Amino acid sequence: MYNRHGEIRILTTKDLEACIEETVRTLPSHPTVKGRSKDFNSYFKKYLRILSDAGDSQPPLITDLIGIRIICPFLEDLAAAEDMIKRSFDVVELDRKGAHYTFKEFGYESIHLLVKIPERIIKKRGFCGSEVAEIQIRTILQNAWAEVEHELVYKAEFTPFDEPMKRKLAAVNASLSLADIVFQEIRTYQRQLNEELGKRRDSFFRKIEESTDLLLFAERKTGPVNQAPQPELPGSYSIDDLLLSALYAHNKGQFLEAIGLYSRILEMRPDDTISSLIYKHRGMANFARSHYEGAIDDFAQSLELDPSSYKSFYYRGIVQAVLQHYSDAIDDFTRSLSINPYQPFCFYRRGQAYYHISDYPQALADCEAALALDPESESIRKFREILINKLKM
Repeated sequence: MYNRHGEIRILTTKDLEACIEETVRTLPSHPTVKGRSKDFNSYFKKYLRILSDAGDSQPPLITDLIGIRIICPFLEDLAAAEDMIKRSFDVVELDRKGAHYTFKEFGYESIHLLVKIPERIIKKRGFCGSEVAEIQIRTILQNAWAEVEHELVYKAEFTPFDEPMKRKLAAVNASLSLADIVFQEIRTYQRQLNEELGKRRDSFFRKIEESTDLLLFAERKTGPVNQAPQPELPGSYSIDDLLLSALYAHNKGQFLEAIGLYSRILEMRPDDTISSLIYKHRGMANFARSHYEGAIDDFAQSLELDPSSYKSFYYRGIVQAVLQHYSDAIDDFTRSLSINPYQPFCFYRRGQAYYHISDYPQALADCEAALALDPESESIRKFREILINKLKM
């Protein structure tokens, strides 16, 4: 009876695995999907155990002949994966393993969903011996614990663990649970940081457009330069805390406060990689408040610590162009492109600098290179029209 549908069950498992992979494909963390068809030995052991526990002669119903695991990197992915499964499959049963534990208890945790095998797979493969499949959703660490626990406890004929051994196992599980929570906190912090970095980058690029594109038609204006205050913050603040606070201030246009926070980080003497990054951020804040000389100094410091920072070369080139130091700007843009040649706007800005020194053929060559990398850019297209008209004169 069991073996009659064995081959169909294997094929059905592969189809269902592929279907679930497609379902969770849009999750940014890219969870791993693994499928298995229960072998006869596992099936028979479970059959006998359920029969014994039930205490009657009714044949037990085994619902996990086909099992699929969705293994996610972070806790936040579990709910998202569960929601995707609910939207894509007919869910018969939902069981949150471990949800009943108190804060003093630790054990196996997992989301189990019993789903109907899609009709299209049944029509394609035939009946596989079961109308349902079990989908388990876990983090990587929950899965690791489940695998070990399965071998040590579930599969064992007997479990001669004394109390000290049980406490050790509980401590390991608690450590894994804590690690999941810490990883999620780090993930959340990274998302906040990236969101603030994105906002800061957008505002910086708007400032670039205002300061450089208009140079084709208007003179630049320089704003006032003031000394940045040093914020009063508790000494226990970490570099991460200070950086996030600086980015919040930066994105709110509170540039003096942001510069003070960046300076506070530098006073903590982080390693060269972090210091280079902070100098770059502070240079961007100085540029945003039109303190151009301070921005050049910061980008120079960033490059001294990390000579491979093509962005710092590019940003310094922008400031040099705003100051109408076009030869210096061209040098910085060229050095940036030598490190990373796939920067359409670096070609574009270098082309602008060539334009201002009346080297129109070289400006057009850079403009064409920029368009090859970003053919949809309206500003680069407009600049190309200006150059073509200049060369026709």
